[in-house]
Amino acid sequence: MNTNITDIFFDLDHTLWDFDKNSQMAFDRIFKTNFGTIKIEDFIEKYIPINQECWKLYQTDQITHQELRYNRLKLSFDALNYAMSDENINQIANDYIEFLTDNNYLFDGAIEVLEYLKPKYRLHIITNGFANVQDKKITNAALGGYFTTITNSESAGVKKPNSIIFDYAVNLAQSSKENSIMIGDDFDADVNGALNAGMDAIFFNIKNVETPKNYKQINHLLELKNYL
Repeated sequence: MNTNITDIFFDLDHTLWDFDKNSQMAFDRIFKTNFGTIKIEDFIEKYIPINQECWKLYQTDQITHQELRYNRLKLSFDALNYAMSDENINQIANDYIEFLTDNNYLFDGAIEVLEYLKPKYRLHIITNGFANVQDKKITNAALGGYFTTITNSESAGVKKPNSIIFDYAVNLAQSSKENSIMIGDDFDADVNGALNAGMDAIFFNIKNVETPKNYKQINHLLELKNYL
């Protein structure tokens, strides 16, 4: 247990905010209204890994924001052999962003662990998500009161795992890397990104992927009590 920690930085999507569950509900609403022949389970099976791959490209500046929004849908429909016009894809992309924050399920233990940590530490968020969408998630999920600062990649000018976003967040928090720790689900962006920037990190390994033993990791948010 690191007793020097004063500031805790959380990722938002897939760490506190249950992106996959909320995302599926948004797509379900869109398909039921306009594309009734698409089975949501079949689409989600294709979409989740494709979306993850697109995000990796976006995080490393290999595709733009607009390309991310288009490609993850186009590639998913192609994988389903479902013909979808560019006009429809762009409309779905817009509707998806609009509906995404209507549901705001959090991971089990999220509020409990934030209540536990809040009196002891200053809490912050570092997210690669789009600022206007992330702000809505935080507001609609009633998370705002827990966090002292919120850093997104648009304000920082770079995305995790770039060390500059960690520098930016720590400076915004008026803290130091020696007194800070990052918690997130993305091993490359959150964990190695933070470690390479000189911060400690805990991997939220909810999918139980194989990882080296020398990394701090948890499978449930309440396990943070073992470290903090």
